[in-house]
Amino acid sequence: MRVRPLIAGLLYLAAAVAAQGQFLAEAAPGSLEAGYRAMYNLQFDEAHEVFQGWERSHPDDALGPVSDAAAYLFSEFDRLHVLETELFIDDNKFESRSKLAPDPKAKQAFESELSKGQQIADKALARDGKNPDALFAQVMILGLRADYAALVEKRDLAGLNYMKTGRTMAERLLASNPTYYDAYLAVGVENYLLSLRSAPMRLLLRITGAQTDKEAGLQKLRITAEKGHYLLPYARLLLAVAALRDKQREQARSILEDLSRHFPRNRLYARELAKLQ
Repeated sequence: MRVRPLIAGLLYLAAAVAAQGQFLAEAAPGSLEAGYRAMYNLQFDEAHEVFQGWERSHPDDALGPVSDAAAYLFSEFDRLHVLETELFIDDNKFESRSKLAPDPKAKQAFESELSKGQQIADKALARDGKNPDALFAQVMILGLRADYAALVEKRDLAGLNYMKTGRTMAERLLASNPTYYDAYLAVGVENYLLSLRSAPMRLLLRITGAQTDKEAGLQKLRITAEKGHYLLPYARLLLAVAALRDKQREQARSILEDLSRHFPRNRLYARELAKLQ
């Protein structure tokens, strides 16, 4: 019975995909959208060029350096094969994963861009504590730190703490800006990922302030996957993983086929589709 809401949600997502067919396709040259399109196509040099150009022309926008940090992280994910679906479908494989060897130059650049983004966001929030773009930049910073800590450095506890703080910040943003759809990802990721833990562990996590509601997590991920902007493709990839965990192979195939059409240079989507043949 618990699988039915997931199936219905994924069917709705498949229908919504058509409406999002032009996602980032008409991104203006030099825009943040163009940078994210390059990043999702694994064209990291081009993404860095766009994001760093945006930083120079928009020095008061924290999303410039934060987006550049995201490109460094996704580049490391690609190099280290972090986003292979087996890692997230097989819990034993995830728990026994090895600590990876990050590129020290990439890590230094990642940290530098996050620090610049944090400083800009802090200044903006000092002027206006409800500045939505600055709040979202902070949500992004915490999410990127959580991913780097857990998926690259295998510091799961640090990753969990960043994730919880990021979810709290996202809820603060959404309380006054419920249509800031990318922010729902932070709430969805925490709820869904932690819902996969054992019942005793979920209880312990809730005592520490974490959220572990699977259906709530999937609902929030769908919002970003259907209506989001910069993070829409990432939310869809996470929903594909959720579908595979629940043995909904056709739904996962539909999502991955759509991602592959939008971002044909992304080898990850092609590899994952090949596994489903």
